[in-house]
Amino acid sequence: MKREQWFKPYFQAYYGRFTLIVFLGVLTAVSAAALMFTSGYLISKSALRPENILMVYVPTVLVRTFGISRAVIHYVERLVGHDAILRVLSHMRVRLYRILEPQALFLRSRYRTGDVLGVLADDIEYLQNVYMRTVFPSIVALVMYAVVIGALGWFDASFAAIMALYIFVLVCILPYASLLLTKAKNRQLKRDRNGLYQKLTDAVLGLGDWVISGRASQFVHSYEQDEAKVADIERSLSNWSKWRTLVAQGVVGTIIVSIIYWAGQQYADRQMDVTLIAAFVLVVLPLMDAFLPVSEAIEKIPQYRESVDRLLNMGSTAEASSTDEQARAARANAALEKIAASGKQVTLGIHDVRHRYGSDDPWSVNGVTLELAPGKKVAIIGRSGAGKSTLIKLIQGALTPTEGQVTINGVPASDFGDQIPKVISVLNQSPHLFDTTVGNNIRLGRLEASDEEIKHAAHQVKLGSMIAALPAGYDTLMHETGQRFSGGERQRVALARILLQNTPVVILDEPTVGLDPRTERELLHTIFQTMEEKTLIWITHHLVGVEKMDEVIFVENGEVEMRGTHAELMAREPRYRKLYQLDRPMLAKEGRLDV
Repeated sequence: MKREQWFKPYFQAYYGRFTLIVFLGVLTAVSAAALMFTSGYLISKSALRPENILMVYVPTVLVRTFGISRAVIHYVERLVGHDAILRVLSHMRVRLYRILEPQALFLRSRYRTGDVLGVLADDIEYLQNVYMRTVFPSIVALVMYAVVIGALGWFDASFAAIMALYIFVLVCILPYASLLLTKAKNRQLKRDRNGLYQKLTDAVLGLGDWVISGRASQFVHSYEQDEAKVADIERSLSNWSKWRTLVAQGVVGTIIVSIIYWAGQQYADRQMDVTLIAAFVLVVLPLMDAFLPVSEAIEKIPQYRESVDRLLNMGSTAEASSTDEQARAARANAALEKIAASGKQVTLGIHDVRHRYGSDDPWSVNGVTLELAPGKKVAIIGRSGAGKSTLIKLIQGALTPTEGQVTINGVPASDFGDQIPKVISVLNQSPHLFDTTVGNNIRLGRLEASDEEIKHAAHQVKLGSMIAALPAGYDTLMHETGQRFSGGERQRVALARILLQNTPVVILDEPTVGLDPRTERELLHTIFQTMEEKTLIWITHHLVGVEKMDEVIFVENGEVEMRGTHAELMAREPRYRKLYQLDRPMLAKEGRLDV
């Protein structure tokens, strides 16, 4: 099975170390049992006032020997165990890196940051616990089970059979019951924790938007609710753990009572010395320390399976992407040749598309159908988290739909791969400007562009006179992230890049966020003027300028709630009129909301 790929190779590579760890674990348990056995014997023998101090000298030495050896052996066991597991963990991380790194961009487009973070920070850690908290303790418990029953059988075979039944409850029945009762909750706990990873990373990456939108408290409340769900599951598992411990301690109590009764009978039948009664009773306590952890160890198995499945899914995705890369490149090149031959006429098709990031996640995009003919202009509106960004990733081919299809001139958008910038360009909220000249920053749109083409693009976006007034013109350094320019000027530099890129489709991903109203209006006017002949997909959370779009689509919870022209929506959708009124208060005041 593929799942064994994350276990079997390490068992083979570290078989000797693992065997030593189990041996030391058994030796630790034996030393602890011997310590209590000799202590019980020593106490009983001393209480009988031995006629000679030499009668307790040997037990005294043995108590000191076993006490010291138990601590030393346990320390060596932990030392060897952690050394071996850290070596395994190192190999696992290197292996995971080698799987993910060659296809990092591909995986990043298909998995959220929280998913990748969960694999790197959580799943690998769980796999190291497989050895330390499940495999080794379980093997030690089984070995000690055989040792204890064998030792008791030497004294009394029938009593050994009874003890075998009691201990069987601790090492088999109770762990199995615990696994059945907590299996679903452990899986849910793992998934909900992964969800918290996703939500937290999304929030950190978009922290500015939460603050600007005034919804920071709403996010905190939502996160706390999800965290509370995780805490409820943990509380439920903790309550079961308490009940399981109560049952286990009840079995241990029964074993102690049975040992006392049996040892008393053995003494009464003169088959055992009275000094061994306390020895047999006390030896139960350290032996139970080897048996009791098995239930907790076994119930963690569903979490390990979840971790392995995620690793396998991500690894198979990377392998599949590498295998299909050449075929996708061939299809993309053929499609690009047809686009070039048609004069860059591109038709985008979104056909009953549904997408979600995980099989148990809600739909991020649910049943969206859209046809964008060459030159069509569409505004996609919705609150944060409504599914707008996922829809854009689907159009760019960065995500493959779970259901349905997104096509560019009939070819699946995902087939274009890294060729997609020849078809679609993006102007987002905060385009990165490099610490180089103004001209070089614009030239990123097309590296082979001439100086005249760069100047023409700058004039188109109304930057020509401003750049001419700079100390070194187009050779003026922009400084890191373009700090010497205003927000509107930085967006215009990015817009000039897109004009040089000259793609038939342009996505505007909320490019005016953070700009003052006047700068926003001026930038939108420039965008619409320079992009008149291109297909525009404008992602926005408010309605300033939407009247210039051919169609307005309102997205909520991944579904299209409203769609139509601006005039149609103003006429038939009260909610749309209210939103437009909030965004355009001056028009509302003047009574011109029907413009």
